[in-house]
Amino acid sequence: MREPTGTTRERIAARLREGPATPSALASEFAITTGSALSHLEHVSRSVDGDAGDEQLLVSPPECRECGFSGFDDPLNVPSRCPSCKTESIEEPAFVLE
Repeated sequence: MREPTGTTRERIAARLREGPATPSALASEFAITTGSALSHLEHVSRSVDGDAGDEQLLVSPPECRECGFSGFDDPLNVPSRCPSCKTESIEEPAFVLE
């Protein structure tokens, strides 16, 4: 079995170039916590914003499964409750590098 190369952030960035992923999916895939995945995503976002390349981190924001609310303040976060209907049924944000 081949050992993974690169830092966790580099591997997450490479994974996001393949297609969209949620923080919990990244946490599971890279054996880290969801909080760590969100922290890595924040750093990946800053590094691609600072690069001169055409790449950017795109976010499909979290959305309430009950009422459809998607106006959450911070897309780099997994909210626990909908501010509109107060349900805890929130779809996680999805991230992709394009």
